[in-house]
Amino acid sequence: MPLAPEYLHMVHPGVVFHALLYGRASRDPKKKGKSVEAQLTDGRDLCDRFEWQITEEFKDAGLSASRHARRERDDFEALLDAIENGPAIPGVIRIVVAYEASRYYRDLEAYVRLRSVCYHANVLLCYNNTVYDLSKREDRKTTAQDAIAAEDEVEGIRDRNVRTARQTAEKGGVWGKVPFGYSRKYDPDTGDLIGQFEHPEHGPVVLHCFQHIDSGGSMHQLVKWLSSEPNAVRPDGAGWNDNLLRYLLLNRVYLGERLHHGEARKAVWSPIKGLDTPEGRALFRRVTKTLTDPARQQFADSRAKHWLTHLPQCGECGDGHVLKYALVGGPHRREAYSCKTKQDVAIKKALLEAFVEEAILAWLSRKEQARAALIPDQDKVAEEVTEAQELLDVYQEELAEARRLNSTRNEKGRPLLSLASLSAKELELLPKIEELEQRLQKVTGVPLLVQQLLSAADPEAVWNGTDGEPGLSLEQKREAVRRLVTVRVFGWKTAGGRSVAKRVQLSFVGTPGFRTPRDHVRAVGNVPAPRRERGPVRADGP
Repeated sequence: MPLAPEYLHMVHPGVVFHALLYGRASRDPKKKGKSVEAQLTDGRDLCDRFEWQITEEFKDAGLSASRHARRERDDFEALLDAIENGPAIPGVIRIVVAYEASRYYRDLEAYVRLRSVCYHANVLLCYNNTVYDLSKREDRKTTAQDAIAAEDEVEGIRDRNVRTARQTAEKGGVWGKVPFGYSRKYDPDTGDLIGQFEHPEHGPVVLHCFQHIDSGGSMHQLVKWLSSEPNAVRPDGAGWNDNLLRYLLLNRVYLGERLHHGEARKAVWSPIKGLDTPEGRALFRRVTKTLTDPARQQFADSRAKHWLTHLPQCGECGDGHVLKYALVGGPHRREAYSCKTKQDVAIKKALLEAFVEEAILAWLSRKEQARAALIPDQDKVAEEVTEAQELLDVYQEELAEARRLNSTRNEKGRPLLSLASLSAKELELLPKIEELEQRLQKVTGVPLLVQQLLSAADPEAVWNGTDGEPGLSLEQKREAVRRLVTVRVFGWKTAGGRSVAKRVQLSFVGTPGFRTPRDHVRAVGNVPAPRRERGPVRADGP
């Protein structure tokens, strides 16, 4: 039968006990549990009190012992190995010591494995200040009952966690790790969460990341900036990389939304300042569209060394066949842009870059025409965004209230809103919410880079810079080309002459022939370029 440690020497007189200590704890953000070190300290005190010699210690921190665990407990496996393969020393009995049964196992399979190795190696088991000899029927029965209780406890915890996660999601509550840009406050006495709030230093960094991408900056340059910026140090100590940055820029948490099983709900926390307005939400949508654009993913744009690489279309091969930087011309080679597919078109690099830059600046100088091409009716777009967002908020609040009433019960235990009524309300509102979200997703507005060029008194000063003020970066100039103009280069025989004005066709946004980068990717190999007539064509836009 189980023994108290103080009577163990009476059952095994004249025997030396060698102890193996084990401690385990999963996450405990409220600090209400017993830490691994505290468990081991209790075990050491027990061994000192009864003169058991500690031969080895094992500890698994932040790991679950249930069947739902996602990671292996390396030290638990090492403990089993030490029990099974430990030396048999005459006059010595080994004993495994832990704080309680649930530290060893929270599922029956782990219990059976531990019981088996202890039984065959004649090793005693100690927890809750009680010693068990697993070669005895009564002790095996008692420990098995404790294992069943431990497994049932964790299943109850999991069921409560799943239910709490669902209810928290329906209310838009806080869950999971703290997103970069926010911090959380807890009650110092109870450990209960008070709320999630924008971090005074990290919040502005998040907004800067969105503005950088929207201004034509590259992911590569932004990662470099984040890695060197003191206010951008991550609380978890991890270094910034493309994957972490992409996750940040696509995370709807910064709009004050909570995602659960792919469905976005209004959250209890506020959006990041700068993203809390219709313009800020439009900024978020533009960045999302940019990052999910297949054309941006197809080419390593952040590493491009030449302004127009992969941007001009080959007029002979058709849309989707791009020109890239190349050295052409035999022994006296010169810099050029050449068709990547067939090398049937080539044009001097300096000539094409100067021609395209001059045409873009001329087009931008005609501000009213440029604004009309980018936003046919700016007031109407702003009005549409505001109206759709307000209606979406009403529908989402109405649906949240219906779900709250369904989960609230009266004194007789009945929900204030029946499940049938809730289902009918969801069937009514969910399609409307989805339609409004899709409508808002399409209205992205004008990127900050284009806004900056349109609002400048002298677009050339913004493009090339002035004394003391730098111009656009290489990535920003490339982004401006994508947003404003489609460049097609034809062979000199087709164009009817060697001059750049005859060979280059420019289709600005809002005119026939303009293609977005996404259009180009879809069109590879099956859409011919618009044919042009012989003779010069105006290159300064519509």
